[in-house]
Amino acid sequence: MNALITLLLFIAIFLLTGCGEQSPSDQPQTNNVPAAMGEVTKLGEIPSSLSEGLTPEEKAELKEQILPAGIGDTEAAEKKFKTLLEDARAGDPAAQNGLGVMYYTGEAISKNQSGQVLNNDPELAAGWFSRAAEQGYADAQFNLGLMYVNGEGVEKDMVQAVELFKKAAEQGHVDAQNNLGAMYFTGEGVERDEQKAISWFEKAAAQGNADAQANLDAIKAAKK
Repeated sequence: MNALITLLLFIAIFLLTGCGEQSPSDQPQTNNVPAAMGEVTKLGEIPSSLSEGLTPEEKAELKEQILPAGIGDTEAAEKKFKTLLEDARAGDPAAQNGLGVMYYTGEAISKNQSGQVLNNDPELAAGWFSRAAEQGYADAQFNLGLMYVNGEGVEKDMVQAVELFKKAAEQGHVDAQNNLGAMYFTGEGVERDEQKAISWFEKAAAQGNADAQANLDAIKAAKK
């Protein structure tokens, strides 16, 4: 059982970005959704409040410190952000999910109310994931479920995580199926049910998910 719990947390850390192409349902309802349009500094740009009075060399050093690793072509990154933001505000769930990922990873730079630059912004990420999840977008449901598992950007809530994983899993989201199986097996956020756990692991394994197959093998080995 402990191996499966570890597996669930491993997935929660490393499988945030989904790649499925789900169809949206109704337009999102914004009640009780964290604000997803706050104070934003463009990618590649140092806030004026931080750069004022600095020499070019000092500005370059500061830029290296506050910009997320891996951003080389800032012009392309800014274009990506602007396009996603425009589409997300228009209600496109794929763009809302993508924008959430950018805020979660720190690829999109944001500031808190006091103007402090944040390495990443899980609250904004959760807000955008929520908007897409409300439209039935499976990747966002999965991502938001992970946020509830870890208590990032939202209060930790295993029951809510199960509900979100279930919605995504029922659409065929393979990682959600495996996570849901793990939660049924451990009884996290839901009444423990080994048969349902096995069923979800089998669905994920049938799609080629190696973690789900490892979970099935572990269950079989424990019964010998």
